[in-house]
Amino acid sequence: MTENTETSKPANMKKAWMVYALIVFIVILILVFFVASDNEERLFFTLMAAAGSYVFRPTDRFMKKKFARFIDSEDSTSDK
Repeated sequence: MTENTETSKPANMKKAWMVYALIVFIVILILVFFVASDNEERLFFTLMAAAGSYVFRPTDRFMKKKFARFIDSEDSTSDK
């Protein structure tokens, strides 16, 4: 059982990073289609949102801690 959980941790981290990337992508789409009024602002919001999400991305340690907390909370509720 522990081998299965250990091998699924990298896959789970990839899923967590994919969720982060999807959230960033959705924010960029909202900025480009609903906030920007001309092409210059669209370019600015696209580049700056992508750069900001890269610079202020969470660390792997933070992601692992939050992901573990999320998984632990799911396990504790399913046992009840």
